[in-house]
Amino acid sequence: MLLTARYVLPVATPRIENGAVLVSGDRVVEIGDFERLREMHPEEPVRDFGLAALIPGFIDLHTHLEYTAMRGLVDDLPYSQWKLQVMRKESLFSAQDWDDSALFGAMGVLQSGITTIADITETGASARAAQASGVRSVIYREVSTMDRRRVAEVMEQAADDIMAWSADADPECARFGIAPHAPYSCHPELFEKVAEYAAGGAPVAIHLAGSHAEYQFVKYGSSMLAIDVRDVYDEHAPLWLPTGVSPVRYVLQWGLFDAPNVMAVHCTQVDEDDIDVLAHHDVSVAHCPRCNTKLAMGIAPVGKMLSANIRLGLGTDSPAASNSTDMFEEMRIGLLLQRALFDEAHFMTARQFVKIATLDAARALRMDDEIGSIEPGKRADLVAVDLSEPRQTSPLNPYGTLVHTTNPDNVLWTMVGGKVRYDRHAAQSWSGIDHERLLARVGEMREKLLGGTS
Repeated sequence: MLLTARYVLPVATPRIENGAVLVSGDRVVEIGDFERLREMHPEEPVRDFGLAALIPGFIDLHTHLEYTAMRGLVDDLPYSQWKLQVMRKESLFSAQDWDDSALFGAMGVLQSGITTIADITETGASARAAQASGVRSVIYREVSTMDRRRVAEVMEQAADDIMAWSADADPECARFGIAPHAPYSCHPELFEKVAEYAAGGAPVAIHLAGSHAEYQFVKYGSSMLAIDVRDVYDEHAPLWLPTGVSPVRYVLQWGLFDAPNVMAVHCTQVDEDDIDVLAHHDVSVAHCPRCNTKLAMGIAPVGKMLSANIRLGLGTDSPAASNSTDMFEEMRIGLLLQRALFDEAHFMTARQFVKIATLDAARALRMDDEIGSIEPGKRADLVAVDLSEPRQTSPLNPYGTLVHTTNPDNVLWTMVGGKVRYDRHAAQSWSGIDHERLLARVGEMREKLLGGTS
């Protein structure tokens, strides 16, 4: 198949005007000028997207798709209060609710041009949703306990779940890892056991240095996390003793960063010493600008992290927090915040943020040999984005148009591994997904959540 558009944005190399991408099976075979490729491959069917951009699929470094049905139900609260309310509502969900909520979330992922997710889950719903929808995934089994006596049990259950999820998944599209939740919900020995489990390279993710409340709790033993949230999260947790160090340095003491493939999520509360620690241990960072600003968590110093050669990409986080899996808005808000907070010496561009959302994110997952850019031999994870809307800026700068004036409604078509998973103009936009059933189920779930009954 020969795909063509006004702009092909390979990301790793300069843009190609009136370009084309030749796809065979699940791989990109060739990219270049459309007329040249059509002359070389006259037998190939052509899909012409017109005034549009062909880009590599976005990579969402941090999601919780199973919370999609909760979006908008807990708004206008800072992180600790938000977390407490979400934890109370999630107790109302059945196993089927988690699965349908996650699959509904996968629809939004594909419509936003996201082809790979890195999702943290305890139920496994996100793994099943990724498999059913065709989304490429790295699924982290979440673990947590502040009770040392339960560490072995928690790890054993997690290992069993990961094995079961792996057996049901396509190994070409899914990878599995483990995620100790956060410093305020994990006993130090749990960090040590996770590092041992992941010593062979299994992916690890942790929510780290994500909020003022977490920083105050870890270092000083204060904030709402020391009282209300911990009581709900783990009522048998032992008394917390203030550590006197930052969350990053606290986790460092317990060996988690010795695992070879660790990703830290958020990192809004970090100083230069913390950044040096992350860089020294080659810990990647998932930056979630919308969630961080909406929940008053802080803002990650992206420029300083990139200057330290930290592998960094964007995450949309839980739909219960950010309300949608909109990578365009994530790029837009992320870029504008960095420009507003830092001086001109650290000025960032739209093209940089498109790269952060694609190739840099692939590097953060150590998957850049397979995805993240349009290059011969890489997976055919491709997205066509319409640039012809009157409200959009001049397409003379397609990167600026993507970041500043584009949203999921402009996504025309999403391909994962050579298979079309979303086509806006098709009779059934989402391949293999019963949209009407899921819409009805989400309505049922939201009524239950609003009513507070199980």
